[in-house]
Amino acid sequence: QFWSRRDRPWPDIPYHFMMDLEGIIYEARPVSYPGDTNTEYNPTGHLLICILGNYEEQTLNDLQFASLVNLLVYFAQKFNVPIEHIKGHKDYADTACPGQNIYKFLQDGSVLSAVQKKYDKK
Repeated sequence: QFWSRRDRPWPDIPYHFMMDLEGIIYEARPVSYPGDTNTEYNPTGHLLICILGNYEEQTLNDLQFASLVNLLVYFAQKFNVPIEHIKGHKDYADTACPGQNIYKFLQDGSVLSAVQKKYDKK
């Protein structure tokens, strides 16, 4: 938050939600406000989630994967977002984010199929 307000013209943390290493999710910026990004695309209408760590090196653990899926299901249902519209930051901008060890779950369909399975049960 300090960096976001000191070094950027942002009113707060740029993400809507942040997740720690145990999969605990923290609300950062209210979803009623657009997020911010250091990249070129306009994040208006996007839900920005930061999973703390460096996922070029670290791996996503089972608790984090489950929490991510639950968060995505909740907002996909709340805002009637088609599952296939769930993407990673690098799908919109020239960035390594979210890191290869998270992005692989978007590429191979693991996240989308887990979200769809839970979505259909609710």
